[in-house]
Amino acid sequence: MVEWTDFERATIQDIFSKMNYEEVGPAALARCLVVYPWTQRYFGNFGNLYNAAAIAMNPLVAKHGVTIVRGLDRGMQNLDNMKETYSDLSVLHSEKLHVDPDNFRLLSDCLTIVLAAKMGNAFTGDVQAAFQKFLSVVVSSLGRQYH
Repeated sequence: MVEWTDFERATIQDIFSKMNYEEVGPAALARCLVVYPWTQRYFGNFGNLYNAAAIAMNPLVAKHGVTIVRGLDRGMQNLDNMKETYSDLSVLHSEKLHVDPDNFRLLSDCLTIVLAAKMGNAFTGDVQAAFQKFLSVVVSSLGRQYH
């Protein structure tokens, strides 16, 4: 079980309370698909992913980006039970979708970059540390089925 400080809990909740899911989610997923083009193989049914502009304008990328951030919101609401919160998604991604678990980390890095750009100076080292701890617990929970 992960131990959360009061500062970490408050910081994670604050980030999610201010986050525009419809903006951050699509931007993070689009960045991941552009920066790490091999991740596109899991989105073959999304249509045109031929270049950065096409990815950024793709409504299916945007919709899935929002879905991802809403999924992270579930984790934020269940900080003390992340493994159980993501157990079904872990099974889905490993057994049905066969997603390389390292892609969760790549996406979390892109999400951190997008969030840092949105938050500006408010994204201090302490805030980043709390958010990245949260994301690493999510990534670990999603990758649990692979072990």
